[in-house]
Amino acid sequence: MTKFKKKVNGMRRSPMALGIVLFAGLLAVGTGYSAVNAAVSPKSSTQHSAEQVALGKKLFLSNCASCHGKNAEGTANAPSLIGVGEASVDFQVSTGRMPGAASGPQLQVKPVQFTADEIAALAAYVGSLADGPAIPDKAYLQPNGDASNGGALFRTNCAMCHNAAGAGGALTQGKYAPSLMGSSAKTIYEAMITGPQNMPVFNDENITPKEKNDIITYLSYLQTNKSAGGDDLGNLGPVVEGLLAWLGLLGLIVAITVWLGAKSN
Repeated sequence: MTKFKKKVNGMRRSPMALGIVLFAGLLAVGTGYSAVNAAVSPKSSTQHSAEQVALGKKLFLSNCASCHGKNAEGTANAPSLIGVGEASVDFQVSTGRMPGAASGPQLQVKPVQFTADEIAALAAYVGSLADGPAIPDKAYLQPNGDASNGGALFRTNCAMCHNAAGAGGALTQGKYAPSLMGSSAKTIYEAMITGPQNMPVFNDENITPKEKNDIITYLSYLQTNKSAGGDDLGNLGPVVEGLLAWLGLLGLIVAITVWLGAKSN
């Protein structure tokens, strides 16, 4: 028994023991993360034809492979697309962000370079490489949810970057959160489940599909209804409102002063 204890203690002190423990820990964490992520990430249930996937691959090799690699494995210039899902491709390409025009702090929205069928084919090809977030079901894109709950969720999770009214705002190092006033319901949903640029991913464990629908309903209300308080001044907040009030008051004081001077003469 004593010899066995000494052997065990010796193994614990061995340099190899630390490596074994670290490897086991990383393996456990990685396996657990993959299992949880797989459980909460929506998978594509759409069946694509071989012709559509082949067209998508052809388009990918012609327009995307120079940066993302021939097998979408990624290069020094662009990340791997294996596992990003159809929703990510649809978001990036249908908003004109991809193909990227130039390097910079953030991809710019440009005129769309592909037709709807070509975008669907690209998404089908990338989606065929590995499971990933799927293009959302149309049932969750209708503005028929709870706008009040959507507003509360938006202010809690999104307003610190996009502004409480969805007007967008500046971030660090030349980046920015875009305005959501011209964004479609599908674009908003896909952004939540893919986390483009600096945006975090809100999977179904963080925000359920029903809650995402509530957020879309809230933003749809903002897009279609004017501000109840008059001109919203770009929804940029109290700084702009205070500046306008100060300039207006200062202008009024100047006007009164000129009027009094004219009367005295």
